[in-house]
Formats: sequence, structure tokens, C-alpha cells
Amino acid sequence: MSFASAPVTRVLVVGLVASSIAVSLFDVKHYFYISVGTHVLRYRQTWRALIYQLCYTNSSEVLFASMVLYNMRIIEQLWGSRKYASFLIATSLLTAIIPPVILAAVIRPLSLGAVDFLPAGPTAIIFAVLAQYHAMVPHTYKYRVALSGTNASNDDFIGLTFSDKSYKYLLAAQLAMFQSPGSLLGALVGWLVGYAWRSELLPDKITRWRVPGWLIGMRTQKRNEGFEGMRRRLEGESSSTGTASGVQGPDESDANRRRTMGQQLMDEVRGAF
Repeated sequence: MSFASAPVTRVLVVGLVASSIAVSLFDVKHYFYISVGTHVLRYRQTWRALIYQLCYTNSSEVLFASMVLYNMRIIEQLWGSRKYASFLIATSLLTAIIPPVILAAVIRPLSLGAVDFLPAGPTAIIFAVLAQYHAMVPHTYKYRVALSGTNASNDDFIGLTFSDKSYKYLLAAQLAMFQSPGSLLGALVGWLVGYAWRSELLPDKITRWRVPGWLIGMRTQKRNEGFEGMRRRLEGESSSTGTASGVQGPDESDANRRRTMGQQLMDEVRGAF
């Protein structure tokens, strides 16, 4: 019930956990991160850009990412599963290309090769969703954490002000700092891509593209809803017809089946007299 109206989020969380466990069990973690100098420049393994976002190689990152995705399932509930899935696919393609290019073309040369590592995991995708959450979902309440004495007035208050959304941002910030600066680069790129999507700065072919409905079960869902509506209409017609003709409805038949044979026989005798 916690993933009600959020099937894409459920698949995303379960798939992320399952893939992260699988790469640990099969000892293939070394395929899911990018070292520009080794993998790209020397061995030309550009295919790593297509798979490095499929899993995490650290159990702490898996936990924090799953918690953040779960807390942001409201975006799918507001948008609908089809738009949300389209956003995730388009964002994953953009964030698969942009961070490695920035790392190889800008950051690595400026750092003289010191920053060369891009960790595994969909951190950029998560921050793209977080940008939508920040813009769409208002806070419910705010609270203060005082750093001064308890007798200070409101004018003299010294402390920090938080909202009910703050802990979700803290979880995401921790996820961005796990393997900094590589994870921080992915987080910044994901946030910018998310806001570019929302501000319609990306081409219309990207922002208005939608996945086929059958991919998320929309056709099956509509068919089931149609069958359910037809069944209810038929039950309503049969009950009204049975009432008009004196035929027992389903509730009366169930009640008669629960009565013993002796009780039904006594009713028949009483009816005869």
C-alpha cells in the first residue's frame, strides 16, 4: 500500500536494490564505474557510460538512494506513471552522457588528472527527480532548532529553521557526498537537467516524448476498469430485475443457504397455513 499509484517507483527501488546485490554476488563491481584516464582514454570503453547508473557498489548508497526515491514517490502520483517513466528515461540518457563528458573535457584537465573518477549509481537521476520535488511539493510546517538560550525572544533567536522536507534534502545531500567529487558532479548535473526539463529549456522532442502505454500496463489497467464497470452494471440490472420479479437477490440466497433444512421446512409449513 505504501507504493499505491506509484508502480514505476516500486520497480525502480526494487530494481536498484536487486541490481546492486547482484553485482556484489557476481563480483562485477569493477564494470560499473568510470575512470576517464583508464577506461575512456586508454581502453576506449565508452560503453560504461550506458551502464554506470544501473546500480550502486556500496550498501550505504543503496539504502540512502532507496529512501530518497521512496519519499519522492509523490511526483509519480502527481504526474502519472507514464509521464514519470518518460522523464526517468529521458533524464537517464542525458545524465549518462553529460557527467562523463564534463569530467573528461573540463574537470580532469583543470585538476591535472587528480579528479578522474565517476562512481556508479543513478545519483544524477535521483537529483533530477529531487528538482521536481523541490519545485512542486510545498512544505507542510517549519520548526526551529535554537542555538541560543531558551529564554531568547523571537527577535533575538539564534538557530536554524527547518521544514518537514529538510530531512529528505539531507538524505540526498549525504548521497551526493558519499564519493565526492564524482558523486557531487553527478548530483549537480542531475539537478540542472531536472530544472532544465521543468523550465522547458530542453527540446520539445525530449520533454513531450512519452513511453508507450503498454510499457507501464496502461492498456491492461483500462481494460480491467472496463470489465469492472461492465460487471457492476450487470449486477445492478440483475438485482433490479430480481426485485421486480420477486426473485431472490444474492444476499437473500446467501441467507437461505446459511439456514438449516428444518428452518426452511417450518417456513414452508407456515406459508401453507
